[in-house]
Amino acid sequence: MSDIQQTVYVVEDDEAVRDSLELLLKSDGKSVKTYPSATDFLRDYSEDMAGCIVLDIRMPGMDGMELQKKLNARHSLLPIIFVTGHGDVPLAVDAMKEGAVDFIQKPYREEALLEKIEAALEQDREQRKTLSERQEIVRRIKTLTPRETEIMERMIAGQANKVIAIELDISQRTVEIHRSRVMHKMGTHSLAHLVRMVLSVKDLIDDR
Repeated sequence: MSDIQQTVYVVEDDEAVRDSLELLLKSDGKSVKTYPSATDFLRDYSEDMAGCIVLDIRMPGMDGMELQKKLNARHSLLPIIFVTGHGDVPLAVDAMKEGAVDFIQKPYREEALLEKIEAALEQDREQRKTLSERQEIVRRIKTLTPRETEIMERMIAGQANKVIAIELDISQRTVEIHRSRVMHKMGTHSLAHLVRMVLSVKDLIDDR
C-alpha cells in the first residue's frame, strides 16, 4: 500500500487559517489540498482519495457535521479530524460517535495537530490495507463456478462431504474434487481459515 499517495484535505472557510495550515503541512512534507467550503470538497470527493480530512466543525452553508454525515453515507474511509472552537466540544464528541477519529480545539499547538494527522494517516493506511485484502478475497470468490460456490457454502455451514453428496445428488468423490478446487482457488488449506475469509467479506458479497 506504500505506493498510494496520501493527502491531507483541509476544509476551512477562514482563508488565513487555511493558508497557515497548508504552509504547516507542506513544511512537514505532507501532500495537502485545501477547500474553502464543505460543498467544494464534496464536489471533488472520490472514493479513491487516500489520506485524512482536517475539517472545521462550524462553517457557513454546509457545516462540518453535515459533511461528515454525507461522507458516511458514501462509505468514505477518510479519517476526519475536527477543528473546533471552545464551545464546540459537545459537537465534537457527537462527531466522534459518528466516526471522526479525533478533534482539536483552537488555538492548538502545531505539534499536537501534526501528531493527530500522523495518527489519522496511519489509520487510513491500515484501513486501506484491510480493504485491499478483503477485495482480494472477493476476487477469489468470483473465480468459483456456481457449483463450487454451492459446495463452499455447504462447507462453511459445516456439512460433511457425504451429506453434501446426498443433498446435491452427486458422488462423494465429485464433492471431494470440488472441495479441493475451492480450497485451491481460495488459497487456503484450512477450512477454519476459509470460514474466516468468507465471513470477513460477507458485507461486500451481500452488497453485490
